[in-house]
Amino acid sequence: MLNANKRRIAEILRTEERNCDITVKGWVRTKRGNKNVAFIALNDGSCVSNIQVVVDVANFDDELLRRITTGACLRVDGLLVDSMGSGQPVEVQARSIEIYGTADPETYPLQKKGHSLEFLRDIAYLRPRTNTFGAVLRIRHNMAYAIHKYFNDRGFYYMHTPIITASDCEGAGAMFQVTTMDMNNLPRTEEGAVDYSQDFFGKPCSMTVSGQLEGELGALALGRIYTFGPTFRAENSNTPRHLAEFWMIEPEMAFYELEDDMELAEDFLKYLIQYALDNCAEDLEFLNKMWDNGLIERLKFVVENDFVRLDYTKGIEILKASGQKFEFPCDWGCDLQSEHERYLVEEHFKKPVILINYPKEIKAFYMKQNDDGKTVRAMDVLFPKIGEIIGGSEREADYTKLSTRVKELGMSERELWWYLDTRRWGSAPHSGFGLGFERLLLFVTGMANIRDVIPFPRTPGNAEF
Repeated sequence: MLNANKRRIAEILRTEERNCDITVKGWVRTKRGNKNVAFIALNDGSCVSNIQVVVDVANFDDELLRRITTGACLRVDGLLVDSMGSGQPVEVQARSIEIYGTADPETYPLQKKGHSLEFLRDIAYLRPRTNTFGAVLRIRHNMAYAIHKYFNDRGFYYMHTPIITASDCEGAGAMFQVTTMDMNNLPRTEEGAVDYSQDFFGKPCSMTVSGQLEGELGALALGRIYTFGPTFRAENSNTPRHLAEFWMIEPEMAFYELEDDMELAEDFLKYLIQYALDNCAEDLEFLNKMWDNGLIERLKFVVENDFVRLDYTKGIEILKASGQKFEFPCDWGCDLQSEHERYLVEEHFKKPVILINYPKEIKAFYMKQNDDGKTVRAMDVLFPKIGEIIGGSEREADYTKLSTRVKELGMSERELWWYLDTRRWGSAPHSGFGLGFERLLLFVTGMANIRDVIPFPRTPGNAEF
């Protein structure tokens, strides 16, 4: 029997039971009807579909019914029966209605009409109540669960790496500082510099840009680990693809060389996308219909095709010979732009591409150097519509090469002593990659702006809610 108080609408719409007492709770999407009967569409966030509540007007107080407007929150007790209409399998014949909270139709922003995504970003505290953001957030949950399941089932250990750190993994310097000092009365050294010895940690600290370096330490002890946590970039990039706060998944594996890294990345992505197709069908169909009519086809395209392995140098040759007029020129040594990556995937190979062996000058200090002295064992996974979705590499395991590269880039050996020490004592081949969770969600949901796949986006000039 149905538990009258605890079943959510998604479960109720799937049940085979009929003519039984039921309780539904949720928010009113619409109310329509005539002087004899009212139809209330109720949604509780468990699925895109609403459940229809049929109200015999003669059995209810007029004042109560007037207070039931779009946005109001209700409890309805009644009888679950086959629906008379074609839009849903069941409906509820209301016996009693309790209004938990009203919503003034003059001021409630989410009336029954189309709203632009820009408008909804301004009311991010309410937008999860819309069909679009309900679908996105349910998919976000399912992808987070699938990530943990994938790694757990394959013997990886979930490692929590620091959010506050003194190291800049990427060497880019775009980090948010962390301090407890009074900004209006900063302590100074005799030379006039800020005296960080008086700060909480006794040195300059920042919000992490990546958990990778600490993740490598875990891999060199536990074998295979992954991180999944928030990361922060203080880049003044106000684009549809950048956030100041986002989530990263970063597996690190001992005894994995570049080929192993690529195989894991391909298998991981295919698993996640297949999981979405299998477990988020209703939400994907809604997003495919409303926002991106090629979404489901594109997801199946990735699952059904082997990823091409392509050397960076060969990729540059293909791009230069393509005859395409790109906005950004591409010569050997340049960092490829999204338009170049998408051409290789969508036009040339018509398959996802893993680009490998990049020039070392455009890649991070920790990547393993190839014997040619010019390139490193890096890999980027390129997808249709989005371009790069994963970046990774085999890590440099040789102490001398790594410390030399740190010096070449003007980085602080003193700050990285602990990282370099792992190459002194029991160094091993190891590899890893990073997947931006919101970049994954852009691909899986078909949304065009990264601000629309995270509940409360943090971007330059915006830290609301």
